[in-house]
Amino acid sequence: MKATALLTAALLLISVIPAKSFGNTPISVLVANSVTNPPNQTYSTFVVFRGILLGGLTRLQASNQGFGFTYTEDPNYGPFLQSVNGLAGSAEERTYWQLLVKKPNNSIIIPDVGIGCYIPAANDQIILKYSTY
Repeated sequence: MKATALLTAALLLISVIPAKSFGNTPISVLVANSVTNPPNQTYSTFVVFRGILLGGLTRLQASNQGFGFTYTEDPNYGPFLQSVNGLAGSAEERTYWQLLVKKPNNSIIIPDVGIGCYIPAANDQIILKYSTY
């Protein structure tokens, strides 16, 4: 009985420790346009411990007037990146925003999830690339 009470108390203590106490995860966001090739733009932000990319992008948008993005909520797939810095993907022009991640070891991955599920690791470079299909 005593062990159960101690375990319950420990679980309660763990559940009230804010995620913030584990520190923030620094990331950078690179906005690239492979269609018209203007200069790339790079921004720094962070996600909270084990936080999703959408939170980091929202934080960046709120703190940096040079960065903005919009997304739509798909009922089956979650948030879908629609525009970055005022440039939207277009079915007519066959353009879209691709999500890539450059890991600290310089490998580039295509996440199998979107901005609403991807959990960045420390020092990931998030690449939002305007592309054609």
